[in-house]
Amino acid sequence: MVLRVSHLTPTPVLTLPPGIPLSRARAFLSDQEAWIRGHLAKQSKPTVVADGAVLPFRGGELTIRVAPVARFAHRGTELLVPARGPVGPLVAGWMRETARAELVAASQRHAAQLGVRIGRITMRDPRSRWGSCSHAADLMYSWRLVMAPPIVFDYVVAHEVAHISELNHSPAFWNVVAGLMPGYAGPRDWLRENGSSLHRIDFGNRTA
Repeated sequence: MVLRVSHLTPTPVLTLPPGIPLSRARAFLSDQEAWIRGHLAKQSKPTVVADGAVLPFRGGELTIRVAPVARFAHRGTELLVPARGPVGPLVAGWMRETARAELVAASQRHAAQLGVRIGRITMRDPRSRWGSCSHAADLMYSWRLVMAPPIVFDYVVAHEVAHISELNHSPAFWNVVAGLMPGYAGPRDWLRENGSSLHRIDFGNRTA
């Protein structure tokens, strides 16, 4: 039996092997109650995106302001949001498009440095990965990366572009990453330690 408490959901998940009776699973959960409650207590509450919310953005902060404007306006540390619907999904859409432009540009830059061609680039909001690369050199990125420091954002792009030439995590792959981004260990560690905080931003329309 495997018991997990994820930062992405307040509901613990128990995975059972075939043939385990539910009575034994309930007894196991009862024995682990203190452990479960302890881990749930350590989780911070999600930040709900609304007027006045302060969100991470490019390693800094961005304050959301609903205003009588016709279109989004990014002014310094504020984002003026048109008052035409739920704030969270609107801001998510703006961040997605902002991330798309920057991720495409960074992908093309790293691909040119490596001498490879990239396929289709898509933006998604996955829960368990920051990017992926297919055999056809199609790249997928989490648009939430736009909330991370630029060096972390760039590391993920270098990582995925490197997969075009090495579709694995062998020493040869990491040598390619190092060639694209010397000192990649720092941003990689930041993502491991702080990436979960980006998933605790609640835009109200989470999709895969």
